[in-house]
Amino acid sequence: MKQISVLIVDDISETRDSIRRLLQFEADIKVIGEAGSGSEAIRLAEELHPDIVLMDINMPEMNGIRATELLTLRVPSCAVVIMSVQGEQAYLRQAMMAGAREYIVKPFTGDELAGAIAKVYEMEERKRQALGAPVQAVSALAQTRSGRVLSFFSTKGGVGKTTLAVNLAVSLASSGKWRVLLLDLNLQFGDVAVFLNLTPKRTIADLTQAPSLNFAEIQSSLLTHSSGLQVLTAPTRPEYAELVTAEHVEKILSEVKPHFDFIICDNISRFEDISLVSFDAAEQIWLVVSTDIPTLKNTKLSLEVLDGLHHGDKVRLILNRSGKEMGLDVPDVEKALSSRIRYEIPSDGRNLVAAVNQGMPFVLGHPGSKAAEGIRTMVEDLTRPQAAVDTAKFSPKQSNGWQYFRGIKKVFGF
Repeated sequence: MKQISVLIVDDISETRDSIRRLLQFEADIKVIGEAGSGSEAIRLAEELHPDIVLMDINMPEMNGIRATELLTLRVPSCAVVIMSVQGEQAYLRQAMMAGAREYIVKPFTGDELAGAIAKVYEMEERKRQALGAPVQAVSALAQTRSGRVLSFFSTKGGVGKTTLAVNLAVSLASSGKWRVLLLDLNLQFGDVAVFLNLTPKRTIADLTQAPSLNFAEIQSSLLTHSSGLQVLTAPTRPEYAELVTAEHVEKILSEVKPHFDFIICDNISRFEDISLVSFDAAEQIWLVVSTDIPTLKNTKLSLEVLDGLHHGDKVRLILNRSGKEMGLDVPDVEKALSSRIRYEIPSDGRNLVAAVNQGMPFVLGHPGSKAAEGIRTMVEDLTRPQAAVDTAKFSPKQSNGWQYFRGIKKVFGF
């Protein structure tokens, strides 16, 4: 009989050790990994594809219920058994709705745990045989990633570029259907971690000191938000930004593309080598504008520069804080820029400021707001089936724009 592979997930190392000891006497069960958090559980499950995941509920950062939801969608070949000290029906109902196959209350004996594992495994095997879907095929499907790079840019700070990048990334990730990476390329004063209420442990600057810049090294530096979004944060000090070069960013993007469905880059509001690398890699460049005259003037210039870099077809204009009270309407802006506004995010200042101060993206904290509705429109466009077909005409030209740009900096006065 095949050994049942098991991944243990609990934030207390002593509990993980105890569970491992309980299972070491079971000849038909093999523990293949341990995780101390929900985000680590998802990463290991995608890598190891265990038959059973033993999941604790109460964990910091991402609780077991949310981790179970994401695992069910991302690694459907794994079956989750919830372990919890809470035996109330409310917890059981939440666990089952999240996709768990069994619920076992702590403390439990080795026989009880092994019995639960065997029962769930046999049930999943019968289901697979009835459907005729081999585990290998399901796993291969789960590992297929399109690696679509979206690059956010604006001509100055304060127009809401980071707010929109963060909320779009969270909205995509929270569905559980896609793996999403948010890359903070505002290296001196990036605020992505603040917007998500995350505390960086390792940043993009630490990666530059690694002996090998491969995906495993990059993955160890990623933070995971409760939505499932993974984040590579900017350096914690402005002076550390000098450690990160365009070549580093180019390598990072190359390494992460096969592992994510969407990679969202939040750039500094300047044309420089690092932002130009993200433009070269991007399928689409999302240029955020507002209705004040200085921003429109600089946006017009930016469109000309991007067109000169052969990126004009990639640009999608987003009008942030739109509304009649702002003085200019969409036709006025489109006429001024000689370009179409692709998306409008209505002005919703009170909700947006409150969300930022709470470290809570407004798509989660205020899902009924007009701004959140605008973000959902973006997500729908990005994820509808024909979007994959439409991307052909936006594929990046091999122009090495960031290298070419070095030769024209003096012409534009940068």
